[in-house]
Amino acid sequence: MLIDIVPVGDVTGRVKREASAALRSVYDSDVTVHERQEIPAGSHDANRDQYRAEDFIELAGRVGSGDKNIAITPRDLFYRRRNYVFGLAYLDGAGSVISTYRLQTSSDGGLATKSASDVFSDRVRKEVVHEIGHTIGLEHCDNSRCVMNFSPTVREVDVKEENLCGSCQRQVL
Repeated sequence: MLIDIVPVGDVTGRVKREASAALRSVYDSDVTVHERQEIPAGSHDANRDQYRAEDFIELAGRVGSGDKNIAITPRDLFYRRRNYVFGLAYLDGAGSVISTYRLQTSSDGGLATKSASDVFSDRVRKEVVHEIGHTIGLEHCDNSRCVMNFSPTVREVDVKEENLCGSCQRQVL
């Protein structure tokens, strides 16, 4: 499987490297990094001062060159009535997105032994693995340590591991 990372807006080299390494490790896939894309026109909701996540998914699916494509953006995303999302993907779809905006919060979920930079990198890795998991057919998992566990706050992101649990692994292998 080829996964194409599509940076949208100003995405740091470190974020692209962490995302690529996590996807290679967990899914044993080939990963490419697409050229930088501009923020999708019309995706900004001025009333919320946020961006529609589905517009980024559409962009990733349209310009990405992989079997699966994931947009990464520093912009704050929302989906429908949710206040915010860390990421979004459609089950079995070709495109997905993560936002690093809220992954940079100071809350470290109690992992005080790590630097803020390392905590942020861990979150990026977990979120790209999670969203690509949806594109290959995985739904949310009840195992709180599984990367496919639903995580509405960074505390829950910090608690889960970067890898799929045994049950989720068996579904995709």
